[in-house]
Amino acid sequence: MNLPLIDLYETDFYAWTQKQVQLLRQRDLNNLDIENLIEEINSLGKQEKQELINRLSVLLGHLLKWEYQPDKRTKSWIRTIREQRKKIKKLIKENPSLKPFLDEAIEEAYSDGVDLAVDETDMEIQVFPSQVPYSWELIDNPNFFPGRLIDSDKDLLTSYGISPML
Repeated sequence: MNLPLIDLYETDFYAWTQKQVQLLRQRDLNNLDIENLIEEINSLGKQEKQELINRLSVLLGHLLKWEYQPDKRTKSWIRTIREQRKKIKKLIKENPSLKPFLDEAIEEAYSDGVDLAVDETDMEIQVFPSQVPYSWELIDNPNFFPGRLIDSDKDLLTSYGISPML
């Protein structure tokens, strides 16, 4: 199949990527599909940024659920909070240039986190703060679980090796 690269980009993306890799390895810069390569590389960067926002949304939603529905706290909430923290930490470690974007990402993620909390708790949106109530330092802290902790929470958190902040 010897389609021009622009046609290949539109008809068989995988084949297009493999051709670009081949051309790059051969240092055949004159035959690269530069415009589409630029778009795809830019898109990859946006995906990393969007993944950070998505993970922060889930984390913030579960922190809100934890704080505002203490009587319904579960192991699955703890697991979700821990998993999102780990994935965010890994994402930032692999992409350190995302770190300066954290405050903006938290702000952007917060409304989706509130929506998640509203959907999963059936609480009214007005119950939750209109501004992000947690700093990055708290969001990132593996021992931070907001709200008043009861004895059963402490036991639950301790079973995961978490020393809750009091």
